[in-house]
This record gives sequence, C-alpha cells and structure tokens, in this order.
Amino acid sequence: MAADAFTLQPEGNPSARSGTGFWRATSLAGLIGALAGLGGCETINASLQDVANGATPAAVQTGYLPGPAREPVTFDNLQKSDPQASIGRSQHPKILAAYGGAYTDPKLEQTLATIVGRLSAVTDDPNRIYRITVLNSPNVNAFALPGGYLYVTRGLLALANDSAEVAAVLAHEMGHVTANHGIERQRREAAAELAGRVVSEVLASDSAGRAALARGRLNLASFSRNQELEADAMGIKQTGRAGYDSYAAARFLRAMDSYSNFRTAFQAENPNLDFLATHPAAPQRMELAERHAREFGPPGTGKVDRDRYLGGIDGMLFGDSAVEGYVRGHSFYHPGLGITFAVPTGFVIENTAEAVLATGPGDTAIRFDGVALPPSTTLTDYVTSGWIGGLDPASIRLERIGELDAVSARAAGGDYVFDVTVIRVGGQAYRFLTALPAKADARAGETAGGVANSFRLLTDAEKNQLKPLRIRIVAARPGDTVDRLAARMDGVDRKMDMFRLLNDLGPDDAVKPGERYKIVAE
Repeated sequence: MAADAFTLQPEGNPSARSGTGFWRATSLAGLIGALAGLGGCETINASLQDVANGATPAAVQTGYLPGPAREPVTFDNLQKSDPQASIGRSQHPKILAAYGGAYTDPKLEQTLATIVGRLSAVTDDPNRIYRITVLNSPNVNAFALPGGYLYVTRGLLALANDSAEVAAVLAHEMGHVTANHGIERQRREAAAELAGRVVSEVLASDSAGRAALARGRLNLASFSRNQELEADAMGIKQTGRAGYDSYAAARFLRAMDSYSNFRTAFQAENPNLDFLATHPAAPQRMELAERHAREFGPPGTGKVDRDRYLGGIDGMLFGDSAVEGYVRGHSFYHPGLGITFAVPTGFVIENTAEAVLATGPGDTAIRFDGVALPPSTTLTDYVTSGWIGGLDPASIRLERIGELDAVSARAAGGDYVFDVTVIRVGGQAYRFLTALPAKADARAGETAGGVANSFRLLTDAEKNQLKPLRIRIVAARPGDTVDRLAARMDGVDRKMDMFRLLNDLGPDDAVKPGERYKIVAE
C-alpha cells in the first residue's frame, strides 16, 4: 500500500490539512539517510511540528448525498459491502497523520468533483465508490488504497495545468483500485517479509538463501513496475473515454520528470537510494502513454478544460503552511516557533514534518530539527548522551550564537564527517547536523558554522509579516515576457525556472498575450 508511480516523494515523508468528497461510479540521497540515522534516538520523540504547539490534523468531514434514507448516505455506509473497505479505512487516519491532515477549499473541491464525475461515468467498475482527499502537502504525490480511497496532494495540483492532466492522475489511481493492486502488493510484501525472516533467522549462514531473498526482492520491484504500467493503460483509456485529452498522461509524466530534475539539481546522486528505481523509467512510460493515447486520435482530440481548472486552483496554498514553517529562497522561517536560519547559495531546502533538510554542491547535506531539552540538562551533557555516533569528545566547544547558548562538536562515520551544533531556546534544543565527504573535511566547519550562526529569533513584526504563498492566476498582457511574469513571484528560488516548470513552458517558449498563467505570490 505504498505510494504509486504518480509520486515524487517517498511515502510518509511530508506535511499537511484538506477536503474530502466521495462519488459512486454510476456508469537525496545517502547523506540525508545518514543524517536521519544520526539524529535518531528512542528518547527523542519531538519534531519541529511537535514543538509547534499541538498542530494536530484537522478533522475530516464526510459529505452527504441527497435522497431519502434511513441512515446518512455517506462513503462509509455505502462501502459496507466492499470487502476491501476495512483496509482503506484502517490506513486512512495514518495517511492523514503522515501528511498533517486534509486541505479544504470548496472551489477546488468542486473542480475535482467535476473531473471525478466524468471519469466515474465511464468506469469499468460501476459499483465502485470513491473517496477523494486533497492532502495539504506541497509534495507532488497521488496514491490509492483498497476500498476506493484516493489521495492527491495540493503540490501535484499546483504542478498540473489543466483538468485533463488531473483526470489522467485520478484515472491512474482508479486503475490501481479496480485492478486490486493494493491487495496484490500487500500479499507480495507479506510473503517477502516472511521470506526475509526465514533467511535471517534460519538460513543466516546460507549464501544461496540470501541470494534467493535478494532475487525475491527484485521480483517484487518488477511486479510493482508492471502494476504501474497496467494502471497507466487503464487510466489513459478511462481518460479518453471521458472525453479528456488522452495525451494528458504523457504530458504530465514529462512535467513530473522536469520537477524531479528541478528538485535534485544540486542534490547528491546515489542511484542505490533512488526510490523511483522500483518504477518504470520516465521515457519508457511516456512512450507507452503516447501509444495508448493514439487509440483516441491525434493530439488535440480531447478536452483539456484549462481555464476551469486554473480558476479552481486560483488562491490555493502553495508550498509550506504555517504549521511546518516557510521556506523562502535559501531561508527557513517558522512563525510559530519564532525562529529562522539560512543556507548557502546553491543549496536546496526541503521542509518535511520531521525535519528541515538541505542539500548542496559537493555531496553536502544539512538536517535541522528541534527536540525538548530539560533545563537541568546541560548542552555538553546532551551532546555526549549517546545520540551522536562517532563523536570526538575533544571537539566539543561551548559557544554563543547571538544571545543564545550553543555547543558544537565533530563526529565521523564511514566516508563522511559531521558537524553538530545544538542551540538552546528555553526548553527546546535546535540541532544542526551537517555532513560532508571526509575528503572535504576542511570545508565542513565553514559550511556548518555559517548555517548555525545564521540562526536567530524572529521579532514580533517579522512573525506578523510572514504569510503563506498561494497560486495566483494572471493573464499575460501585450509586452509581457517570461522574465516579467516570473519577477512577480514571491518567496521562491530560481523564479524563471519555477515559472516555466509550473506552466509547462520549454526553455524557448514565450508567453502569449491573453493566456492565463500560474505565479506564486502572497
């Protein structure tokens, strides 16, 4: 029941709040991993979101269908006869918790209802009921659970440019539900887990057994690729039958590929840790998607419904919400915690529910998080309490960062060196963990010191001025250029690249007078 192929973020790694509806079908790599392990400890349970004053997921209200009934006509009541419903029902709260909740926007929900209604009218599974939840996550993601539970993030909706692209994504997810892929994958993963226990507990010294286990895991990944291709084919056919542009799936796959390249431009490359390795390569999927699309005619045959879709996402929250804090270019601001810091030029910041991560040139990675620290525990005692592997005790230094007490230290592990800085603010400790290859040891202190020393408390005026970013739809006027419209964007790095990415414009494409475009602004 993992996130499927319309995913650019590993499942369970984000932020969020959203609306739900239901419809009956009537007709970085190793560095980040190393840092995450370095920061883990069974006695440390608080994350930045935990520290920020009880930010719990918003309650999700279930909609009602009109008509006389002895009990409310709700998604849960209508799906009672579905044997798969219990799986989706049990996992649904976990999805909401992992993504922080659901995002509510009546205008957006009506736009999605129209799309789902058209898809439901041509489904191969007319008795299926769907529940659509918009997750309040900036990550680009969509997935399905058995029982008709469909999820799409507002990050994906921001990347899409018309109703046909969203229809292609949702039809793909419906294909997973129709084909029972979630059930099949659950069985395969359970079998693989059992095989893993047998090999590790019974055949620990049997190299042939370990090799068989490795082959089994590869087969499981291959099975997942086949599932994705099958869902692609089913989704494209359903999209075309609904009257939408059947080429939208290939178009959105290209957009996701561009988004992935945009995000990882400065990140360390480690193909062994690429979670997309279990899915078909983008070129293969695009080629197959276009082949399926040609069954419905040449490009331009179907409906794209761009204007209605752009109207639906106008004003939608973009990027992080106040609960998780805001990324603005190379800086991170958290109005609830009242803190900020900056990373060097060339770094890419990613804000997750557990930590703020940044990756930069030369295989450099930074992790920032917050934990509770009793006043009775000194910073030196905390640093030496065992949560840092490979710590060099001689490197521990007490410091002052602005008016705040801090401690720094060095650690080593494998091919990397780690710089650690812990800053005390009241009953909280904020931790910076910076990793560089050992061969770049001389630069570790400089990079880590610059980031840690940028940490400071926000003034009340600064906290009040911080506002979330939103998608704004603007019409190009005569004389407007990509540069001019991109300059109107707020709070994003590489404005021109982001503008082209959000609007599916190639490097040589120009804006057209009268055409509507997405920008990011407060």
